[in-house]
Amino acid sequence: MLKSLIVAMASNRVIGNKGEIPWKIPGEQKMFKDITMGHAMIMGRKTYESIGRALPGRTSIIVTRQPDYTAPDCIVAPDLKRALQSCPSDESEAFIIGGSQIFQETVSSADRIYQTVLPREVPGDTYFPEFSKSDFEVIKSDFIEAVVPYHFYIYERKRNNRRVESLVFKRDSGDIPKTYNLQAPDKRAVLARRR
Repeated sequence: MLKSLIVAMASNRVIGNKGEIPWKIPGEQKMFKDITMGHAMIMGRKTYESIGRALPGRTSIIVTRQPDYTAPDCIVAPDLKRALQSCPSDESEAFIIGGSQIFQETVSSADRIYQTVLPREVPGDTYFPEFSKSDFEVIKSDFIEAVVPYHFYIYERKRNNRRVESLVFKRDSGDIPKTYNLQAPDKRAVLARRR
């Protein structure tokens, strides 16, 4: 099972302000849904409470130290290790969706990072941690022209023996994203976009 981080941040690494996401980008929200649909999502309690409910079509796993914490249609785990063990047995890719503390715990061991970056600074009090980009290959890089434009990157951790992976984003309608096949002939990642 791959362990992936998915995050939207401003150019100053802000991901939140006073418990809220300080922007709304409809296309980016749809992309988040398409990428995570059908998969397990692991999040901290504050992230869950900012969402307010279990998102449909996904397994929601909440990490909290509160022993009596419950949430409808969610799995509650006391730590990250137990959260990963709680993923469905056939899960191929579990997504860490925040917040800052869980990102800090997992960024050094993540297999992939799906990162949306707004090309401007935004005031906030919660940040995505720095990570060593030299440990990763950029296997996708797009600039999305929209009402609020943004960059979208997929980083995959470099391996001595690269696997062949398929990124399948489950769509319920039209535009983004499609299916991407990852291969590594001559130790290089090839990204083929199928329509």
